[in-house]
Amino acid sequence: MAHSFIKSNNSKIIFAATLLVALIYLARSQSVMGLGFPLDDSWIHQTYARNLAERGEWSFRAGIPSAGSTSPLWSALLALGFLLRLAPYLWAYLLGIVTLFALAALSEWTARQMVTSYRSRFPWAGIFIALEWHFVWAAMSGMETLLHGLILTAVLVLLITNARRYLVMGLLTGLAVWIRPDGLTLLGPVMLAILLSEEDTHSMLTSLTRYLLGFGSLFVFYLFFNLAIGGTPMPNTFYAKQAEYVHWQMLPITTRVWQMSLQLLVGPSLVLLPGIIGWGVKSVREKMWGSLAALIWAVGYIGLYISRLPVYQHGRYIMPAMPILFLFGLLAFAEFDAGRMFKRYHWIGQAAWRASIGLLTAAFIFLGANSYAQDVALIESEMVVTAKWVAENIAQDEIIAAHDIGALGYFDNHELIDLAGLISPEVIPFIRDEARLETFLDQRGAGYLIAFPDFYPQLTEGAEVIFAANGTAISTFNEKSMTIYRWESP
Repeated sequence: MAHSFIKSNNSKIIFAATLLVALIYLARSQSVMGLGFPLDDSWIHQTYARNLAERGEWSFRAGIPSAGSTSPLWSALLALGFLLRLAPYLWAYLLGIVTLFALAALSEWTARQMVTSYRSRFPWAGIFIALEWHFVWAAMSGMETLLHGLILTAVLVLLITNARRYLVMGLLTGLAVWIRPDGLTLLGPVMLAILLSEEDTHSMLTSLTRYLLGFGSLFVFYLFFNLAIGGTPMPNTFYAKQAEYVHWQMLPITTRVWQMSLQLLVGPSLVLLPGIIGWGVKSVREKMWGSLAALIWAVGYIGLYISRLPVYQHGRYIMPAMPILFLFGLLAFAEFDAGRMFKRYHWIGQAAWRASIGLLTAAFIFLGANSYAQDVALIESEMVVTAKWVAENIAQDEIIAAHDIGALGYFDNHELIDLAGLISPEVIPFIRDEARLETFLDQRGAGYLIAFPDFYPQLTEGAEVIFAANGTAISTFNEKSMTIYRWESP
């Protein structure tokens, strides 16, 4: 069934839409400041990938193994681009386009499986996913975000379609962890669905065994990998991010939920909210345990992140949960579209919902592309420009302390002190304590500090400014430019 769908005209239409929207994003980026990535973290993956491809080692700084990559699998996939001489940009964009197409095609296939009345010649469910601006942004970001969302969605789709292929689900869960550690959260919905749907103890135990066998066969190697490289069972980022954002965890929960809602519902997804709620009600009434488990997981996943990390950068940390939520909204809309809820006035509701989804989706193609272009311009004009200046103007024997190390790692070869803790995990216990950081920099013999001034007001106060990026894009974000300070160690 899935094979025939891939060969159908629907898949070709979805692929054409995916390619077109990706080109729109890249064209808009090119018109603002050229091609690039909208996150400094993208360059971290590129640095690990290049060292893996060219040196055969897992390192950020050549010859120094480190567990600073959140996504070993994504970095390994990017390494293929260096072997094929397509890196850093083209290969990352191609991976993103293929991932976005796969996610859209999976969503379209699921809609046709779950809603028997949905037989439209135009695959609008898949088209919605392909054009949804969060997903396009993620696809063109050079990050693992969308691939993680695809694997998570694939497992949850197996649940909601009652596939009961638990060995496959286990393998996919193990694979998800290699993409991001939070792939572990899939253990919850899968085991819940098994407990609720299996009819007797024997089938329940058999299903759990198959699932855990598949999961464990990949997860155990993930643990060994991190222990061998960094000495901890999880990558450094797992610990560093939580330590860095303690102040966020102290905000009122209402504030955090509100900020999350703004990121989640900006765009056509707002129109799907009634459908998401409606599908949840349907799942409870009809005892659709797979759908209910998936919905509980999505809410829990988002809740987990807003309790630990800020929902900045368009909510990229919660993006992996968006596909399944939006898919539920689309499923509900497909059922509503074919029904007669409002009898002879039903066509009014149909027209209103169709128009809202269509117009918002079209509008956010261009709004999203513009946002993407501004994000790329910020990274290029601040991080990349600064990294290239450092490579050309600072003596090679100097030690540099910096919070954003992605572009520095890729374009420069100085010894780095990573104030974010990714490759310098020793700073994690005092990651936001500027007094202790000052002492640490003195002890390590740092010669320069690179930071946004507002991020380290105490460290940068009174320090001699050597260089400021002064990119034009920074004014859009109401921030001060990235600055290089001379650090006078005693």
